[in-house]
Amino acid sequence: MKKLVAGVRRFQSEVYPPQKANYEAMAGRQQRPMAVFVTCSDSRVMPTEFTQSEPGDLFFVRNAGNIIPPHGAPVGGEAATIEYAVQVLGIRQIIVCGHSQCGAMQAILETPEKLEPLPSVRQWLQYSEATRHIVNHKYKHLTGEERLVAAVEENVLVQINNLSTHPGIASLLATGELKVFGWYFDIATGRVHVYDPDQGKFTEIDDSQSAVSPIPLRHI
Repeated sequence: MKKLVAGVRRFQSEVYPPQKANYEAMAGRQQRPMAVFVTCSDSRVMPTEFTQSEPGDLFFVRNAGNIIPPHGAPVGGEAATIEYAVQVLGIRQIIVCGHSQCGAMQAILETPEKLEPLPSVRQWLQYSEATRHIVNHKYKHLTGEERLVAAVEENVLVQINNLSTHPGIASLLATGELKVFGWYFDIATGRVHVYDPDQGKFTEIDDSQSAVSPIPLRHI
């Protein structure tokens, strides 16, 4: 806690003063984020750092496993937050971002008995059950870290599929008004990969990929 309090004081004395005008301007108008950023709660994943974004740029949804429950699931914070972002704030870009060494994805690959002491976690990860089946069927040849990476990447696509089941999202996807992107962040290297629907795989992001096509509804 001492480190956090010291950080607050440093922010107030060093960081805030030169940005005072920006913060006052943001406080005086409605927020206008560029994108909804859905990612894991993992403390090592800091999207504002690896995107070099500013306050007000990203509207966050964070939970264990960057999961988006499908339409029809009990109403939770994910659906409500995304609905507000799209319907009220008018955001038209959504990024679903998984990451390396994801504990949630590791859990779905391990035996169910390991989750017995964690009933809430076990229930939550049911929304990634399709990911487990895909990995077991499609990636039988992979083990260790490669298998985990495959699970994280496939889970990004599974959650985008879940996202598309929400009527308000589906209607905007169908008309091309909403663009959805799948990302993978590697903690150790700092590299970001984006899902390219034309190639059907995640590739490292670079300047040319600023124009990578969003995932179209027919690919979900």
